[in-house]
Amino acid sequence: MKALVLGGDGFCGWPTSLHLAAEGYAVTIADNLSRRAIAAQLGAPSLTPIRPIEERITAAKRVGDVEFAPLDVTDPVALQALLARLTPDVIVHFAEQRSAPYSMLGDAERRFTVANNVNGTNTLFSALVELGQRPHVVHLGTMGVYGYSDDLGELQEGYLDVRVAQTGRDVTIGYPANPGSIYHLTKCLDHTLMQFYAKNWGFQITDLHQGIVWGTDTAITGSDEALINRFDYDGEYGTVLNRLVSQAAIGHPLTVYGTGGQSRAFIHISDTARCVHLATGAPPEPGSKVQVFNQVAEVHNVGALAQMIADRMEAKVTHLDNPRKEAAANALRVSNAGLRSLGFAPHTLQDSLMDEIAATVGRYQDRLNRDVILSKARW
Repeated sequence: MKALVLGGDGFCGWPTSLHLAAEGYAVTIADNLSRRAIAAQLGAPSLTPIRPIEERITAAKRVGDVEFAPLDVTDPVALQALLARLTPDVIVHFAEQRSAPYSMLGDAERRFTVANNVNGTNTLFSALVELGQRPHVVHLGTMGVYGYSDDLGELQEGYLDVRVAQTGRDVTIGYPANPGSIYHLTKCLDHTLMQFYAKNWGFQITDLHQGIVWGTDTAITGSDEALINRFDYDGEYGTVLNRLVSQAAIGHPLTVYGTGGQSRAFIHISDTARCVHLATGAPPEPGSKVQVFNQVAEVHNVGALAQMIADRMEAKVTHLDNPRKEAAANALRVSNAGLRSLGFAPHTLQDSLMDEIAATVGRYQDRLNRDVILSKARW
């Protein structure tokens, strides 16, 4: 099975690529290394010392069949040439700017996020149409497309069964989109694009609506210093749990925005890799609507999570004015029935896994730039 992983050098893409290679896939990682460039721009490189891509790929070859192709997914000529050469069986699409705060920093960041994410997705499917290729495409989306509310009950997987008041008919509709940032908006637009390509050209597409990722490494990335995964702790790219544990480990107050009443869905990085692997082997029927899986393990209240970390690590919690336009508190219930039906048994938040994050921060804390801990984005 030939797998093309777009954006395979990133936080989620790298461990997923290695996991697929270990499972016997012939993996080609395509990436323009823009995440590394953005980190340098922000003055917040990975806390862990990730190797140059050439060294990473050399080490990855000890895991399985892994190659690298430099590629900007928005370049139609280069993308078509790569697809024509590889003829992949499955494409995993991670090649998107992944940070909500970064997407809201200013004009340049808003435009870049839309241009990269939406144009990249359209360029991919348009190229596949031109080449007559129909691989299973697995796209990494986000739980943020739903918004954060249980007003419509437990969050179903992409679709909602409703009764139309005017006709009395029972129908299934796409779950109403409610993005909270430009980044989340691009994922909504991606989904609409993919529905169109599935309907018009018979693509088999799976959209993974993923929760907030936490953790540092998988068993594979932790097995070799040259394979170590990136670790972001800053206010723009550091996901909330990783960011809070990092703050506690260096004696910085744990920064909670607003009341801390926000509830969010979470998943460990090793489960991201496993879930993508499960999804690649379970494509929808050709021509059917986009298959959606909620790629989450559990739901936590941010304030309670911060207090739990503070109690365990003898840290203090400080509340800051919330820079985001969001509810001060919300309830959240999420179905993950689709991936569970494929055998997904999630890792839940455990002391040992939190200790892994703290140990990583302790080992590399001399690389940490305290000036980038707080987010500069305001919306």
